[in-house]
Amino acid sequence: MFILLTDVLTCPRCGPEFGLILLADQMGERRVVQGRLGCPNCREAYAIRDGVVHAVPASDPAPRVTVEDGGSSEGDAEAPVRLAALMGLSGVTGLVLIDGPGGRHGAAVAALVPGVEVVAVDGAAPAGGMENGVSRVVSGPRFPFRDDKMRGAALTGGADDERLREALRVLVPGARLVVDPAPAGTGERLRALGAEVLLEEAGVVVARAPGRPVALGRRPPG
Repeated sequence: MFILLTDVLTCPRCGPEFGLILLADQMGERRVVQGRLGCPNCREAYAIRDGVVHAVPASDPAPRVTVEDGGSSEGDAEAPVRLAALMGLSGVTGLVLIDGPGGRHGAAVAALVPGVEVVAVDGAAPAGGMENGVSRVVSGPRFPFRDDKMRGAALTGGADDERLREALRVLVPGARLVVDPAPAGTGERLRALGAEVLLEEAGVVVARAPGRPVALGRRPPG
């Protein structure tokens, strides 16, 4: 986990207003390898193991299930380029969210866009070791991040109403949200949430989060 992600992580039990306190046991090159995050409000502790943040309360049910991402198979060398282009990451720096199976392309996306840290979120711990430019987070239905912090987002493992709302909440105003695969009616649901739909075809929807345009090449405040 990239050390600066600590400023963005929040308690999944208490909500995005409640930040977490880091207790690092092992670090290397500005990344936390082993440690834990504690919530000063509810006293819940979240483990960091092998660089992966396990942001799921102990009382939560079984991890959420994601579906396979359409058009982004492991053998598709163009998948990272496609994700970066759809999210409009040219010139962007800061945090970028990839939710679901598409997170396996996180390192390649980070390599394509210097200055980007990919936050790869899924419902279960990934296999493999730590990667440059990627912070991996195991999450429940709610994203454990503060509002308006992500410079782009891609939902590749399902997009129910709660996930769409959560993705728009964590995006910097004007940043792009990619839904791939996009269930029928995704465009209409995003419009109802105030987003501007930019692309809607072949099972893919790209929308712009409500608010002012993204100032490219600058990190979000905070």
